[in-house]
Amino acid sequence: MELFDFVEIKVVDIIDIFLVAFLFYYVYKLVKGTVAINILMGIVVIYIIYWLTEALNMRILSNILGNFIGAGFFALLVVFQQEIRKFLLMVGSTNFRGKNGLLKHFSFMKQDTTTVETNVDAIISACEKMSMSRTGALIVIERNNSLEFVKHTGDHMDIEVNQPILESIFYKNSTLHDGAIIIVGNRIVATRAILPVSNERNIPLRFGLRHRAAIGVTEKTDAVSMVVSEENGQISYMKNGEFVLFETLEDLKNQILEDLA
Repeated sequence: MELFDFVEIKVVDIIDIFLVAFLFYYVYKLVKGTVAINILMGIVVIYIIYWLTEALNMRILSNILGNFIGAGFFALLVVFQQEIRKFLLMVGSTNFRGKNGLLKHFSFMKQDTTTVETNVDAIISACEKMSMSRTGALIVIERNNSLEFVKHTGDHMDIEVNQPILESIFYKNSTLHDGAIIIVGNRIVATRAILPVSNERNIPLRFGLRHRAAIGVTEKTDAVSMVVSEENGQISYMKNGEFVLFETLEDLKNQILEDLA
């Protein structure tokens, strides 16, 4: 065992390893299912190749890769700007144990959907009805990050969420139908709110400003949003600046409950 006498493991080292693993796991959770995961895997592969070339004393290739990795740090800030923003928003606003705390993002932490205040059934039913009549709608549900900066752009409300209210707000001849509604808990707190529009170029051209606004607010906050298309009645769900795919409205309901839990 004398071979390993030079290795001195302290409690601080174990904590250090745990925190690094914790950080990497959460980074993986942030980019999982997005284009960024492919970029991240490419960086990992390049880093492994770099260390192999170092070990094999392949100086030319290791120098090239070393310079690429060194200069690539600033490029990563640009490539992963959305993911870094989401991570910093999470760190800055988390309470670790609250309904939107950090620990809920890990799959081994049990999530209890019974604590959701929002009447998700009413929202789904209203969207289904508006989809059938091709009534355009834009619904934003606040989670952990405050939406005060968009609430003030619209009309102040304080109405309990229910299906008839949602349908009446987005009725084509209603003065309140234009813009987004903001839901906090189980209350509609604002109507006709103006949302930040996403500049993402990967959004298909068939989606208009309503969809771009729904994506934009989820890029800048951890809110979730729903859109009912006025053109074809399609219901879309957005989270973390991306479309979330679902097969049935029951799947959509379960997804929303999980995100709000």
